[in-house]
Amino acid sequence: MRFHVLTLFPQMIEQGLSESITGRALKQNIISLNTVNIRDFAHNKHNKVDDYTYGGGAGMLMQAEPVYQAVRSVVSQINKCNQVHSGDNSEKNIADENILYENTSYKNTAEEIKNHNARMIYVTPQGRVFNQQMAAEFAKCDDLIFLCGHYEGIDERVLEETVTDYVSIGDYVLTGGELPSMVMIDAISRLVPGVLHNDISAETESFHGNLLEYPQYSRPVEWHDKKVPEVLMSGNQKKIDAWRLEKSIERTKERRPDLYAGFKRLDKCREFLMKNKLLHIDMIELINRGCAEILFEADGEYLLRDMVSKVCFHTRPDEGESKLIDLVQENVTKSVDKYSSQRISKNVTDQIVNGIVLHQQRYVELFTANGFNETVECRQAVYTNKEKLSVSGLYRPDGKPMPNGLTIRKLDAADIQEAAPMYPGFDNPDYIVDRIEAGAVYGAFLSDNTADGTINTLAGIIGIHEEGSIGMLYVKLQYRHQKLATALETYAFNRALENGWIPYGQIIVGNEASMKLQESMGLHFSKSSVYWMTKNNA
Repeated sequence: MRFHVLTLFPQMIEQGLSESITGRALKQNIISLNTVNIRDFAHNKHNKVDDYTYGGGAGMLMQAEPVYQAVRSVVSQINKCNQVHSGDNSEKNIADENILYENTSYKNTAEEIKNHNARMIYVTPQGRVFNQQMAAEFAKCDDLIFLCGHYEGIDERVLEETVTDYVSIGDYVLTGGELPSMVMIDAISRLVPGVLHNDISAETESFHGNLLEYPQYSRPVEWHDKKVPEVLMSGNQKKIDAWRLEKSIERTKERRPDLYAGFKRLDKCREFLMKNKLLHIDMIELINRGCAEILFEADGEYLLRDMVSKVCFHTRPDEGESKLIDLVQENVTKSVDKYSSQRISKNVTDQIVNGIVLHQQRYVELFTANGFNETVECRQAVYTNKEKLSVSGLYRPDGKPMPNGLTIRKLDAADIQEAAPMYPGFDNPDYIVDRIEAGAVYGAFLSDNTADGTINTLAGIIGIHEEGSIGMLYVKLQYRHQKLATALETYAFNRALENGWIPYGQIIVGNEASMKLQESMGLHFSKSSVYWMTKNNA
């Protein structure tokens, strides 16, 4: 990930981010930092970038043109970098970073930034308040541009043409945008694969699942007459986890009643969904993993959204009519029970941007009539045992080769070229690449010793989808019937259990080979199906 900061004080940014975890990530080139001095684009004798405000008032305002030229310079660098990575190094297609863009269509700058999978963030008390979910959203971008204001702010016209996001770190005023930018860069960097050495620490900390983090202790056992709680030294992980959850709830209720209210809503929803656990395991796990937000709830009907993948999940287990419907009676003689006369509220459909999973077949027709396509029907397959599966005869948990040369490990960027063709990713060919880069795909390698050394061949893959289900299972034709699929599933299930998750998958109806594999693994199936749908022309 590349961070760009437009500022009047570049050294402040560089020095502030050069230490600790962000500093190490910069040295290892996991992230990069590009500071741009806005004064370099002033083009006047004293590099002056501010002037008096029209209409009067105290203080000075940063002018539009220097900011705009600084933004265009960064956009040029992003464009050039993207072309180099795509292999297009021709002079014709690589922009000259020193061009002043006299012929640029001004209004297209913000849209151009978005098209580069980048965001232009103006740090201002008037913006959306920054939180962990926003950090996760920004972490998916290739480039983030931070614009740091000073004085009384920045000329509104350049903000309108360049800014994609207005973000605040709190309801107070600072002397400039540098400190808020560094706060956000630190929070976002931690979510970039490879920045944190611990694979799961970024998933289990404060503000995860609407609960604050539990209290933690280190040596000595007693300090200032205060002892470490005995349960933490018991070795009983089940009791330790229960204690930590209890303390997280207590701390959240005491210190952040706003977060606690959200936790209680989701807890009530989870209790309702547990009445049919196998059917609703995807929604339950979404809540358990702290990734769910409630978009709609009424009379036993829920619409949740995954804050990571943006996929939505809908259920109404009883036979009642959906409360999402606005009845449109264009013809009073037509029965209002017909889906052709029923419309889902636009403010609901507008929030379903990346597909929806329906848990009752009767709503497929309703969503079809409201601009959605059914893509696939699946059965939920759930591993309900809390104990890890045996790996005996399958793979070695220490990562060393089995007698047949098999090892299983997490894939990294070096494996993308070989692994990507093994999974089509439905309508998104880059999906498998994104999941590998997120550290969510595992590979089975078979080694052969030759005179020149050891050759490791990728024989199969499995991964965790964005919304939490285990899938992407594929074993190359020549390596089938060697229990590689069982080994991969066992590995993925055990990884999920280590993280405190319930392993589950969604099996496409008609895939009998996969159904038999899940049965052999001891999974239980939902009695009815779930239905994945996407928006037309999405």
